[in-house]
Amino acid sequence: MGAVAEATRENFDELVASGTTLVDVWGPDCRPCLALKPHVEKLAEARDDINVVMLEAPKARRVCIRLKVHGLPTFLLMRDGEEVARLSESTISPTQLKDWLDTSLDEMTEEVS
Repeated sequence: MGAVAEATRENFDELVASGTTLVDVWGPDCRPCLALKPHVEKLAEARDDINVVMLEAPKARRVCIRLKVHGLPTFLLMRDGEEVARLSESTISPTQLKDWLDTSLDEMTEEVS
């Protein structure tokens, strides 16, 4: 995996349809979003157990409405197209993001076993 995929309204469903996917819903005018972007890219490089998708909210408003995204940044953890966890706060540190992701993935693993 390792690479970050850029999602659009046309390909979003396809990108999250199978496997475990971290979705970063961001905006070009969102300073916290832009500050976290390099950390999301590092997460993508470091993890081979998840896909990472970035969705630019202003270009995919209908997808955001469907996902009930009300603020940026929003991170969604999805499994086979279904949301299993969400983190949405205006002040998310890279450590908080990594800890949330690790905890959410651990909880998903426990549910399966």
